[in-house]
Amino acid sequence: MNMEVEYQEDYIRNSRGVQLFTCRWLPFSSPKALVFLCHGYGMECSGFMRGCGIKLACAGFAVFGIDYEGHGRSRGARCYIKKFENIIDDCIDFFKSICAQEEYRDKARFLYGESMGGAVALLLHKKDPSFWDGAVLVAPMCKISEKVKPHPLVVNLLTKVEEIIPKWKIVPTKDVIDSAFKDPMKREEIRSNKLIYQDKPRLKTALEMLRTSMSLEDSLHEVTLPFFVLHGEADTVTDPEVSRALYEKASSRDKTIKLYPGMWHGLTSGEPDENVEIVFADIITWLDKHTNERDHISSIHRPIHSLNNSVVSVAAAAAVLPEKVSRKPRTQSHGSYLCGLKGRRLQHHSAM
Repeated sequence: MNMEVEYQEDYIRNSRGVQLFTCRWLPFSSPKALVFLCHGYGMECSGFMRGCGIKLACAGFAVFGIDYEGHGRSRGARCYIKKFENIIDDCIDFFKSICAQEEYRDKARFLYGESMGGAVALLLHKKDPSFWDGAVLVAPMCKISEKVKPHPLVVNLLTKVEEIIPKWKIVPTKDVIDSAFKDPMKREEIRSNKLIYQDKPRLKTALEMLRTSMSLEDSLHEVTLPFFVLHGEADTVTDPEVSRALYEKASSRDKTIKLYPGMWHGLTSGEPDENVEIVFADIITWLDKHTNERDHISSIHRPIHSLNNSVVSVAAAAAVLPEKVSRKPRTQSHGSYLCGLKGRRLQHHSAM
């Protein structure tokens, strides 16, 4: 697939005045659909999710990422989540501002969440259930595994002091990078990414993530959008039982689950290349299918053209529109990538 991809970066301000980093990977032709990235805890988009952005853009999708407050290249106390709701609000504001742009208004809209980003994606859906056309959820954090659920007394004790020492890094944790990413070279590349937070979780951050997971677990039946949930069967960071619970309890009529034997948490970034290719082939197949189905339904139901005060459907409009509308080539910004090249810049992948 030799197709160029354009990469752009931008900074925006959230409703609280904090500067946030955003980026996008765009195909040079009109995109099939829009994909919005929700990264994991401690992660970031421009480097860590670059491989994901490039692969999806090479497949014809416009891909948009945002570093949450305190994450990656965004401002704010490093990896401090004062309120999980703030992340959701910032994502909604940015993602919807993209969807409102004229060139994207009629495109299908998909959420893509990895690990904690899976929780972000599900909460974005919950805020506006009919807005999104579907979600890809990679090892999502939407339930605390019974194996690691802290004792209620511990949670109660920590909750008593969270407003006194909210930013203290006192939550004990094992090295997640070692247990999330299987391929040793990729693991070291991730470890050397200075934008990824690798210190102990802050107290309030850990409690916000815990409360969010428990709240999501209680409301999995409220999930109604089409989704594809993927999980490595050998994942020790988020238990595959979490994805099974989502699949079984969600009210969505269109839902797919795939468990990958022997694969770890970092399905799209920490596995050997051949495994990563398998995972992305499945993701792209699902996105293509749902884009085509959505476009087919739109062509039957959505009026787009008005002639002599009468409404004409897409199918009828096609008969009166020129066969091909010439598009001006998009001006390049911050560089482009050639899909299929084995250049160093393509060796970055995504996960968590």
